[in-house]
Amino acid sequence: MSIRVFIVDDSAVVRKVLTELLKGVSGIEVIGAAQDPIFAQSKMDQDWPDVIILDVEMPRMDGISFLKKIMSEHPTPVVMCSSLTEEGSKTSLQALSIGAVEVIAKPKVTLKSSLSEVSQELISAIRTAAKANMAGAKQKHIKPIIAKVTSKLTADAMLSKGGGRNVQRTGALIAIGASTGGTQAIEAVLTALPANTLPILIVQHMPEKFTHTFANRLNELCQVEVKEAEDNDALLQGRVLIAPGGKHMMLQTTKFGATVQVKDGPLVSRHKPSVDVLFRSVSKFAGSNAQGIIMTGMGDDGAKGIKEMHDAGATTIAQNEATCVVYGMPQEAVKLGGIDYEVSLNKIPEMIVAHKPGK
Repeated sequence: MSIRVFIVDDSAVVRKVLTELLKGVSGIEVIGAAQDPIFAQSKMDQDWPDVIILDVEMPRMDGISFLKKIMSEHPTPVVMCSSLTEEGSKTSLQALSIGAVEVIAKPKVTLKSSLSEVSQELISAIRTAAKANMAGAKQKHIKPIIAKVTSKLTADAMLSKGGGRNVQRTGALIAIGASTGGTQAIEAVLTALPANTLPILIVQHMPEKFTHTFANRLNELCQVEVKEAEDNDALLQGRVLIAPGGKHMMLQTTKFGATVQVKDGPLVSRHKPSVDVLFRSVSKFAGSNAQGIIMTGMGDDGAKGIKEMHDAGATTIAQNEATCVVYGMPQEAVKLGGIDYEVSLNKIPEMIVAHKPGK
């Protein structure tokens, strides 16, 4: 059965390009298009789609307002089209927090060379959105904890395996990996944590520029310090480092202590940053002092890495299916036998705070 798609974009050229890109794609059918939300609503009321592709800036009603309307009246998987700019990234994060499942770059219709890349990204986003658990897409509020005081390459492309069980070269730390639905889930977890939380390293699949905006937004909301990671940033209590879009982030040890290495490299598990790369480095340099958490997301990036962490003695956790937007990455990790605990989203902050060095 085909995924039925409706396109809402004020540009006739973009609507035509997106429709043409999807024409003939197996399992996807464009059932309509409209230049603004008012026209779109009247058309979709007659035949509601499975997935909506939505522009941000449109006449009569902007995309964010329409997204809020959709989520309150008829929750539907939405893929947002956004420009890869600072302003575009802020709007995209707002859309994700409201309930959009994916954000893709708006196609540059004047550059034919980019259309094939856009096509693959668009098709993947639609197929991911169609599988989304819309109940999980609604951000959960977690009561704050009050402190008493990634052919398909593997992580081998970035660093070799190392060490064995119970390797302990750094202090206690938390490593988190997420993709689709992760921006909402990570926000829910981090805003619940106290200021003295253990160092946290996060890979969230996002494009360049988006991660900087994402980190800044979280820093304003959280008691912990949140920043986009830079090469040689130190792991500190109360600090969360988010891998920058388009770069890999790895744990490393130096004579000055534990830091992160941020560097370019090939796609690993089809992603950059890759969760597998982060988890490999944590298994190598933290061993049983680490806690690994794999959260909502499409695909299998992080499944092999968290199994390596598990085998090195780390405590490993997967977000459960009921609270995931897409139960892909956690499911693959469970299948590989790399997970100690599978828990709901609201239990994750408690387990982070309770983590102690050694298993």
